[in-house]
Amino acid sequence: MSKPIIKKSVIEIEIGLNEEKHPETIHWKSTDNTNGQGFTECKGMMLSLFDKDYKDTLKIDLWTSEMQVVEMDRFMFQTLRALADTYFKATNNQQLSNDMQLFVDYFGKQTGIIESEPE
Repeated sequence: MSKPIIKKSVIEIEIGLNEEKHPETIHWKSTDNTNGQGFTECKGMMLSLFDKDYKDTLKIDLWTSEMQVVEMDRFMFQTLRALADTYFKATNNQQLSNDMQLFVDYFGKQTGIIESEPE
């Protein structure tokens, strides 16, 4: 039995495309944003939705032409770290979450986000 909905939130995403239909600007806003109700600019986004009926993931990954490789590395590192945390919260599977975090650490070292310890 579902619990009654007591509040709704709205998230808006606005994408500005160039002639080739590549993102030049990405802005978002949310009714729950503590930083105000206006749009906030970002350089990249990843949105994943799990379809209830088809049991399949729908996803949108966008980044602007301004996003540098070093910024993409950091964006992916932070996203992977958050995915490991989310997976643990959702499943309580500590072992697999730890294994995921080992890859995040490897990724961070390979991209220079985490400094490797001298041998």
